[in-house]
Amino acid sequence: MFAVIKTGGKQYKVAKDDVIKVERLAGEAGDNVQLDQVLAISGDDGALSVGAPLIEGAIVSATLLEQARADKIVVFKKKRRQNYRRKAGHRQDLTVLRITDIAAKGAKKAAPKKAAEPKAETASKTEKAEDAPKKTAPKKAAPKKAAPKKAATPKKETAKKAAPKKTAAKKTEE
Repeated sequence: MFAVIKTGGKQYKVAKDDVIKVERLAGEAGDNVQLDQVLAISGDDGALSVGAPLIEGAIVSATLLEQARADKIVVFKKKRRQNYRRKAGHRQDLTVLRITDIAAKGAKKAAPKKAAEPKAETASKTEKAEDAPKKTAPKKAAPKKAAPKKAATPKKETAKKAAPKKTAAKKTEE
């Protein structure tokens, strides 16, 4: 049996007695933590239940082993030929968890409260809406033909430049 849970913006595939490192969760070593964002659960028979996006009532219980920090990573920025260099380090805070139980039906979780009964006015409106025959959408009219083009307006005639005068051409008489 395994489950896919979501915590800290990441997803983890977990089974009973797995030890996982997740982003920091509140609590001290030895505390019990319940992760209720369960995306999928696989039963012992191999059937996979997938939520949309979460499975309602499913809980994964875990014991918090320790609060730790990840290894340091170096963040180095550089823009060549600009004399720009920045070096920084980062250590992510982590929580180490041991998965103790996977419950598909929400053990130890309060059931969501049901909404109050709708008022009589609202109920009568919904009944009337259900009894009325369903209307089909009206058919769309055929697309209109393109409007005829307007008569083209005559273009303004531009004054043509006079051809440059030719130099006196030699006349040959023969």
